[in-house]
Amino acid sequence: MNTNRNSGQGAKRGGKPGQARPKKLPNKPPYKRTGKPQAGSGRKPAPAPVRTYPVTEPAELLPFLLSVLGSRGRNSVKAILARGQVSVNGQAVTRHNYPLQPGQTVAINQEKAGPVKELHGLSIIHEDDDLIVIQKEAGLLSISAGDDSEPTAYRQLMEHVRIGNPKARIFVVHRLDRDTSGLMMFAKSERIQQALQTTWKDSVKERVYVALVEGAVKKPEGTVSSWLKETSTLKMYSSPHEGDGQHAITHYKLLQGNRHFSLLEVQLETGRKNQIRVHMADIGHPIAGDKKYGAETKSVGRLGLHARVLSFVHPVSGELLTFTSEIPRTFLKYTAPANV
Repeated sequence: MNTNRNSGQGAKRGGKPGQARPKKLPNKPPYKRTGKPQAGSGRKPAPAPVRTYPVTEPAELLPFLLSVLGSRGRNSVKAILARGQVSVNGQAVTRHNYPLQPGQTVAINQEKAGPVKELHGLSIIHEDDDLIVIQKEAGLLSISAGDDSEPTAYRQLMEHVRIGNPKARIFVVHRLDRDTSGLMMFAKSERIQQALQTTWKDSVKERVYVALVEGAVKKPEGTVSSWLKETSTLKMYSSPHEGDGQHAITHYKLLQGNRHFSLLEVQLETGRKNQIRVHMADIGHPIAGDKKYGAETKSVGRLGLHARVLSFVHPVSGELLTFTSEIPRTFLKYTAPANV
């Protein structure tokens, strides 16, 4: 009976009586849509979410990415960096000029991520697997002084290193006062922090500041040596007694000046708390804007102290790294010679 019914339908639709009509092929593909096509289906597999590229020669990150992502435009590659989609040896990196070395691996996450949180009051000058060197603006705390709601360099950098690894941490190596601008570094592990701090005197080859001080400094260069102590109100001062306190030595050289302000290059032989601020006050030329140590001027709008040069031996590679930042324009403006 089934055959007759089929034959009758076939005749009505143009088929010959007694001839079975071929079964109609199903419209749906012969597999379930599980995301993995069956062999022979003709579908191309989805691209891997993360692509890796070995580094074979020294290069900066952006040029390297442009070379391996030849099909993408420059702005597109920059956007990938800004969104935190690029990592080097598992650590997310956003700096265009991040230095790559042979043996490292660059990974690019193809899945679009959200924008990386912008850094405020600081910029990253150098970053590798072991440490970060930044330039801090005046007004930003290096690390919290008790108020957890206030932004600090430490807190922002912690968020930065955790973009690619939620368990990553940073460690304080040294500090700059809130109102001092310039170069400073952080370690990416406790081992590197301790290595730098315990060998600080030998590892750090040069720490140079520029200081905007009140008045006309007459001597073209000089050295200040004293023993520093701290009062109950946390103010440092030079003890009148030799050996009473921490020995501090500061060298300075006059760069330019007028009768109101002088610009000094200051080199530290020791690194004591508020050392430069105390020693400049000791010679009768306090740092501009430093009311705590006797300054009278307020027109500068900030503390006249900037960490300009930081040179040290890398604790892992043994390479001598030297970083230099520009002298703040305000300092040059206020110390311009009167006849210029």
